[in-house]
Amino acid sequence: MRIGIDLGGTKIEVVALDDADHEIVRRRQPTPAGDYAGTVRTVVALVEAVEREIDRRCPVGIGIPGTISPATGLVKNANSTWLNGRPLDRDLEAALGRPVRTANDANCFALSEATDGAAAGASVAFGVILGTGVGGGIAIGGRPHEGLNRIAGEWGHNPLPGEPDEAAPQCWCGRQGCIEAYLSGPAFARDHRAATGTSLTPAEIVEAAPSNAAAAASLARFEVRLARALATVVNLLDPDIVVLGGGLSNIERLYETVPRLWRKAIFSDEVRTRLVPAVHGDSSGVRGAARLWPIEPQR
Repeated sequence: MRIGIDLGGTKIEVVALDDADHEIVRRRQPTPAGDYAGTVRTVVALVEAVEREIDRRCPVGIGIPGTISPATGLVKNANSTWLNGRPLDRDLEAALGRPVRTANDANCFALSEATDGAAAGASVAFGVILGTGVGGGIAIGGRPHEGLNRIAGEWGHNPLPGEPDEAAPQCWCGRQGCIEAYLSGPAFARDHRAATGTSLTPAEIVEAAPSNAAAAASLARFEVRLARALATVVNLLDPDIVVLGGGLSNIERLYETVPRLWRKAIFSDEVRTRLVPAVHGDSSGVRGAARLWPIEPQR
């Protein structure tokens, strides 16, 4: 049995999976945003609560919004900025009294979907999280690919091609014009507000689009930008499949419009790469975190 944790900006979720990958227990709590010590305490409390319920001590894997720097051993690149510069894995190991495996949350998502989800059997899969932030993860042969600097798949912090530099929005990372600054949920809402003066959530924009020209235009801009951004991934990685997760992955029309639009920017006479929603939905990241530990053979 293994425990997986998805450490998000708004919630921390934990799941216990048995050796057949069946979910035994799931719990979640709000993330104490801005409070590093509180975040560590919440993770530990969730693990301990699950282990009391299943009456077993388990290996723990955790997906984080960033990665552990191989140079410093500290968290880097986390949009949950209070984690940056902290020895999160070591602090959790000390608090839990055992080794902990960490990986970028998008890599955990890609691992989950490549194991028994939408990308099962794919040689190369690219997993995308479109939510509060924008993340990307790569799975090759069913295993996550982190890269030498542990930044493989950090698609959200490349510049979005085709946008004017002078209008590029500021990203939390300090740069301008990042894909995340255009395609996250908050960025989608901000773009609509800038164009219309009206504040709507992404879900409200999508709901209004069939009958409201301004909402339809905002959604169309989002689709074009997503298509251009994903075309760069297809040109570079040439994956079998691109799997979408996160709240914006629930926009059903993306799976028809984006592949039609991305053909204009992909350097190929045909494009066989598929764009699909995650099979495990919001559960994918936490399931992938648990799978950072392999199943031990029965003795």
